[in-house]
Amino acid sequence: MATPDKRSSPSIDAVSLAIIEQLQEDGRRPYAAIGKAVGLSEAAVRQRVQKLLDQNVMQIVAVTDPLTVGFRRQAMVGVNVEGDVDPVADALTAMDEVEYVVVTAGSFDLLVEIVCEDDDHLLEMINKRIRTLPGVRSTESFVYLKLRKQTYTWGTR
Repeated sequence: MATPDKRSSPSIDAVSLAIIEQLQEDGRRPYAAIGKAVGLSEAAVRQRVQKLLDQNVMQIVAVTDPLTVGFRRQAMVGVNVEGDVDPVADALTAMDEVEYVVVTAGSFDLLVEIVCEDDDHLLEMINKRIRTLPGVRSTESFVYLKLRKQTYTWGTR
């Protein structure tokens, strides 16, 4: 028997997808209400939710506008890498200020979203922490002026 590919996605059935959609509408929805909507008991929903969390299929978090909780500067940073992208992506992922890291095809090798307390913090992040990582060839920063839309309700299409 072949060993499963660790990069492959876990298999998710229609009921688990329905549970995810329920939680995307309201992350605080009671398991009993979700169970009623998807045809399972509260205990079965609780088990499935825990499995989805354990498999990193989803997270249940409070999403905020960073400006309202003391982070006055947010930016997307495009990063070009010399050589292997993975070590740079791993180093960026380990930084507390980094909220989002994606490997891309196109003008940048990586897109990195960072949330900072102020301009000095942003400058330190870009100049002292990101640009100095081994393998980083160049960066381009896109400072956010205003958050207009941030949702996580795309469903499970």
